[in-house]
Amino acid sequence: MSRAFAVVRTLVVGTVFLSIWFYWLPLWFAHIEGVSLAPHHPWAWTVFAVGAALSSWCAMEFALRGEGTPAPFDPPRRLVITGLYRWVRNPMYLGMALMLVGEAILLSQIWREMAALSVVLATAVAVMVIKKEEPDLQRQFGAEFEEYCRLVPR
Repeated sequence: MSRAFAVVRTLVVGTVFLSIWFYWLPLWFAHIEGVSLAPHHPWAWTVFAVGAALSSWCAMEFALRGEGTPAPFDPPRRLVITGLYRWVRNPMYLGMALMLVGEAILLSQIWREMAALSVVLATAVAVMVIKKEEPDLQRQFGAEFEEYCRLVPR
């Protein structure tokens, strides 16, 4: 039951989070610029889809293996070191970055705003991972997390 509930929580949190970053902010940027959003460069959907697939896979690893969500207020209860997490510590952020790049190409009318958003988000994520996420994981999982960090690059 806890895994099923974690999946439901992940779907709810993911929908809210993704709608903010990939719908509401671009819509707001377009309103500021006074343009209507007409998707260009259809191949950009491929970049976006690869990023979405990576992020979704990671989120489901959190739900199914960690029994939590990607949200800081409902983190996994167990350390997740399976799936893409075997090769890199933060694959979900890579997926998000690909989604933002795909969307910036897709919505060429607001590519500057999307590029700026990507830089701000990447900087915030890097600081958050180093200053908050990793120390929290160290406290929660101790030696298991230390071994994981030794074996898997950030």
